[in-house]
Amino acid sequence: MPPLSPSSEAAARAAAWEHFPHGADVGVRGYGSTKAEAFEQAAVALTAVLTPLERVRRLESVDLEAAGPDDEILLVQWLNALVYEMATRGMLFGAFRVTIEGDRLHATATGEAVDIERHEPAVEIKGATLTAVRVAQIPNGRWLAQSVLDV
Repeated sequence: MPPLSPSSEAAARAAAWEHFPHGADVGVRGYGSTKAEAFEQAAVALTAVLTPLERVRRLESVDLEAAGPDDEILLVQWLNALVYEMATRGMLFGAFRVTIEGDRLHATATGEAVDIERHEPAVEIKGATLTAVRVAQIPNGRWLAQSVLDV
């Protein structure tokens, strides 16, 4: 698994991500100036669990959708849609564009086919969970989106 990114400054930046330990699993956090940007960064953190981000080229785009009755369920649905698309398409995504309208999320994920030798995937992500899930505007005005991934 990639090393944890520094957390002390992550929440202060407009867009950032980090991992947080959670037993045998791994937590992902995204921060952004908007809720959609925080969801994008949580997706970046998900990919970074698998491989260093600089190894993922942006060659092909895939449109995705998710829905949920509240922000936390929407985040888990979004991350699980990514896990599903990566598994069924044999791809890794390194860039994301998310829009959220009410209880629906529309996104474009950009990446490439998995190259085992170059990407050296670290683990298999089974899915995002409701464990420690949180979507909220934090005191500095930024948004936080976090969930624990079952690996």
